[in-house]
Amino acid sequence: MNTRLMSALATVTFGLAVLSGLAFLGTGVTRMLDDGAVCVETGFWANARLAPDGLPVAKGVEASGSLTRLCQDSPSVGQRAADLGGELPWLLFGALALLLFSRLLTTVLRQGPFTEAVARRLTALGWFVTVGTPLAGLVVGWSRSWLVGSMAPVVGSGPTVTGPMVLVLAGLAGVILGKIMREGVRMREDLEGTI
Repeated sequence: MNTRLMSALATVTFGLAVLSGLAFLGTGVTRMLDDGAVCVETGFWANARLAPDGLPVAKGVEASGSLTRLCQDSPSVGQRAADLGGELPWLLFGALALLLFSRLLTTVLRQGPFTEAVARRLTALGWFVTVGTPLAGLVVGWSRSWLVGSMAPVVGSGPTVTGPMVLVLAGLAGVILGKIMREGVRMREDLEGTI
């Protein structure tokens, strides 16, 4: 095992976790102190036809909108909080996932790759990604949905999930590999005990 590469990866991963944490804090503080408009995009009117007058389209072409951008000049506290809920969960999720991965790499460096501690850290990282991905996606999706509903009541709001849900598969793979590693460690300890 190349410990120099592993050490560099652990350091870089920890640095990225710190940067993501600072981005989380910085975004939260600047958004709370900002007194400007709050904007959100919605695809509710995705198939709405646009009036062809003034659009540079050929004769016989229909134009339709895809995304509508809504902005509130003087947002309420709830709208400001929903705006924060549309961005901060993924930054927090990324910072914590990178921190857990950095701790996993550090444990591999200190104790070796096939140990009980590494199996536990891998399982913990896997569960965090498996549960945290849909949770962060739900908070972001519902915040944006509520924000759109507060600006355009005709749209309404409800629970929606956004983001890369494929990360759940990666998290489950981490959980399974952690369990496999734990069984391998137990088998090795049993073999060493019988010899």
